[in-house]
Amino acid sequence: MSLLTDLINLNLSDSTEKIIAEYIWIGGSGMDMRSKARTLPGPVTDPSKLPKWNYDGSSTGQAPGEDSEVILYPQAIFKDPFRRGNNILVMCDCYTPAGEPIPTNKRFNAAKIFSHPDVAAEEPWYGLEQEYTLLQKDVKWPLGWPVGGFPGPQGPYYCAAGADKAFGRDIVDSHYKACLYAGINVSGINGEVMPGQWEFQVGPTVGISAGDELWVARYILERITEIAGVVLTFDPKPIPGDWNGAGAHTNYSTKSMRNDGGYEIIKKAIEKLGKRHKEHISAYGEGNERRLTGRHETADINTFSWGVANRGASIRVGRETEKNGKGYFEDRRPASNMDPYVVTSMIAETTILWNP
Repeated sequence: MSLLTDLINLNLSDSTEKIIAEYIWIGGSGMDMRSKARTLPGPVTDPSKLPKWNYDGSSTGQAPGEDSEVILYPQAIFKDPFRRGNNILVMCDCYTPAGEPIPTNKRFNAAKIFSHPDVAAEEPWYGLEQEYTLLQKDVKWPLGWPVGGFPGPQGPYYCAAGADKAFGRDIVDSHYKACLYAGINVSGINGEVMPGQWEFQVGPTVGISAGDELWVARYILERITEIAGVVLTFDPKPIPGDWNGAGAHTNYSTKSMRNDGGYEIIKKAIEKLGKRHKEHISAYGEGNERRLTGRHETADINTFSWGVANRGASIRVGRETEKNGKGYFEDRRPASNMDPYVVTSMIAETTILWNP
């Protein structure tokens, strides 16, 4: 008799050309990830060769019951680390039957910005640092924390090893390898300052790919925590008080910034970001005011600042960038629950297209 794991691990290519495609999209809250699978006659590597599909938008808060059909447009393909073989994960965005992007489709506008000739010529690179917290399933309290109590204060947990300091490493490492298998450009992982909190980094990626890759990396992490029986949260301040929040620091450069004399371009870009501080903050994630307090390695939400090697500033420039006179900078304002389509395209729009 086959075990369940034997059946899950069946290699379809031994007996059929058919593959399974898991279509992924973003639901009505802007953070809930949904997916469903369909069988295709054979392997596919080009999203434009995939069929459009639909789902019941009234069940995701994206359409009324009397006109509930939302259409999925396949946009990016990744290898499926769960089903393996020729099976794929498909990142989609969402449209009305008439072909209009629905209000929660943030990818549509981002793709427009990234395809603007001035933006495309600058080849914007992104490195996204996604922080997240793992919670015990039934009590919704961080992994490794005593139920109803607190661990020792922050200090020993950041990038630490040991059963009393690192909680959930099996999940983190599984996610790391699964993302690399899928074709996501994950550049690293580390334990964070608050126990039960971790970070992975996606990048460098160019333009719209940054958003596609981060969303699929989030989806893979949701699936792995589901298997492990652990709850994943992207809340920017999961535990109030003297504990670090969770952000999504966004590292950014353009071709001009990476070339000789780029430091002057970086300073001009930062000046522009300062002039649109309020607009950026309003688009940088829900509940961010609980995180950006001016404490715990953050700048105050109402004040724009920048500095070299300053982790308490809105924008941090690395020592190496200053020394080389070119490179990249880090926007430290986005919350862990930010939409990468919104944040990456907004930074490009402000620094490349916007003329104050």
